Amino acid sequence: MSFGASEPPPPVETRFSEVVFPEHANHYGTLFAGTALSLMAKAAFAAGARHAGRNVVMVRTDTVEFREPVKVGELIEIVARVVRSGRTSMTVAVEIFREEVASGQRSRAMHGTFEMVAIGEDGRPVPIAKNTTTTV
Repeated sequence: MSFGASEPPPPVETRFSEVVFPEHANHYGTLFAGTALSLMAKAAFAAGARHAGRNVVMVRTDTVEFREPVKVGELIEIVARVVRSGRTSMTVAVEIFREEVASGQRSRAMHGTFEMVAIGEDGRPVPIAKNTTTTV
């Protein structure tokens, strides 16, 4: 597939940023794990749907590691990429980086993998439209 001058190639990664506000925090003043998991799942969906060219659903999450707390007021960047693609399923790796605004210091705060399956209108698994059967 080739892309015209006005048509950029599809993204390899899905990235978005958030500010951690008090409503996202637990009683310790850090990002609540449930909120972090929700953001990671959203990023996995976006990366998987882009890759598959259709809707996807999560069927499993493997190890999610919370390495560092993220404080209220810090920025987070969520990065998701497809690392394995099969006939109907794929593995999406998701990382969350924390950033202290004043210093610009960044570090990986958490990461995990999510198994996503491409689905049709009836909600049943279907072949991935852009299937390349790759491992990255």
